[in-house]
Amino acid sequence: MKVTCICVAGLPGQPETTASVSGDVITVGGVSFDLSDVPDGGFAEPEGENHPFIGRIERINGELHVQLRWFFFKVTAEPDQPAVPPTFTVASGPVPDPIVRKPQTSEAKA
Repeated sequence: MKVTCICVAGLPGQPETTASVSGDVITVGGVSFDLSDVPDGGFAEPEGENHPFIGRIERINGELHVQLRWFFFKVTAEPDQPAVPPTFTVASGPVPDPIVRKPQTSEAKA
């Protein structure tokens, strides 16, 4: 699955995004989305407001392509994030954290 992360500073108290992939299922923030019904060469339009997707979900040459809203804490992130949204190919396992983080100080590590 090709996952493009659209990084957005979250509101206070809002959890940071975490995601993982297992085949055609992507789990975002503990909620699983089964995308196996998206046909090759076709797409699906996410419906409602309770989903993390931006735009169409597409299957191109057998591979799912999704764009996710990826919320992060401004406190732990560098002020400048990449201008081009990071994209990861994940067959199985966690989606890497796309956020450029501030270096941890020795007090923060303890």
